[in-house]
Amino acid sequence: MADPPRSVSLVATGDVLLHPPLWEQARRDAAAAGAGALDFAPQLAAVQPLVAAADLGVCHLETPLAPPEGPFRGYPAFAAPPQVVPALAQTGYDACTTASNHSFDAGAEGVTRTLDALDAAGLASAGTARTPEEAERPTVLDVPGPAGAVRVALVSGTYGFNGVPAPGGQEWRGDALEEEALLREAAAARAAGAEVVVLALHWGEEYEQEPSAQQLQLAPRLLASPDVDLLLGHHAHVVQPVEQVGGEWVAYGLGNLLAAHSTQGEPLREGLAVRFVLTEQPDGRFATTQAGYAPLLVTDAPPHRVLDVAAALRAGGAPGASPERLAQAWERTTAVVGARGAAGAGLVPLSTP
Repeated sequence: MADPPRSVSLVATGDVLLHPPLWEQARRDAAAAGAGALDFAPQLAAVQPLVAAADLGVCHLETPLAPPEGPFRGYPAFAAPPQVVPALAQTGYDACTTASNHSFDAGAEGVTRTLDALDAAGLASAGTARTPEEAERPTVLDVPGPAGAVRVALVSGTYGFNGVPAPGGQEWRGDALEEEALLREAAAARAAGAEVVVLALHWGEEYEQEPSAQQLQLAPRLLASPDVDLLLGHHAHVVQPVEQVGGEWVAYGLGNLLAAHSTQGEPLREGLAVRFVLTEQPDGRFATTQAGYAPLLVTDAPPHRVLDVAAALRAGGAPGASPERLAQAWERTTAVVGARGAAGAGLVPLSTP
């Protein structure tokens, strides 16, 4: 009897963009538990079952980190509490992409602190670097799967850095969203043994649920490369469609995982988890064989929590989220996610209300 083909399941979520109300919530949660100064794990607890069930959980840490005692800063030049990183690991994430328009907000020291914190928590990273050598080294993970390990690479790039110059002119500290450079990185990852290559792109227009012209033009070109298997999008802070392009998948925008914008608008509180299963084919390459999604919602009043919308609806609501608000999030997210034909191509909700 032939061995089953190897496969790997990946769950990815949107921006981790910490604003002051969220670290105030982490302070209250830590005080309630009598554990440390800041505890972000309760804010993420409801998505832990989704993330931890995957072979590979990938987050997007949009902001650089401050020292543990601060000072912490929100918009426009972020320096976020590093205590969020062990909470991400506790939630089940295995890696975080880090290239964003805020990557250089705290200078070279912020880049280094962020990557040091991720290393200390056992989280891999891609998108920023401490040294030129690290910038050149592909991020390739040996991911245990049900029928054997699969080597998965992460490549991360951003459309820009908000006009902030690279620290010390060291442009290698952050990866830009340049088509040829991204494809070179993907090819380097293949050469380093990657069997699956995932691109995480910080792109699109903020607060726009329609993909931009750049997104629609660039996604097919990147996915046409034999070195690219999946695209994940961040930055818009609202959910954008998921689409199958040439047999491969792009999630144009995953919205926010954890954020508390002063900018108003209910879509900014809504996010998305996507789950893809990639399975080895007879020719040795990997193809996506399952695609799923789960609407998420960040409550906009204390206690701040990220909710799995379907689970919260089944429970009849949650603090800070009425059944009516949850139903609105479910309906809007489902409509946006499927706006480019994803359901017909096989995308399904991971659970239902």
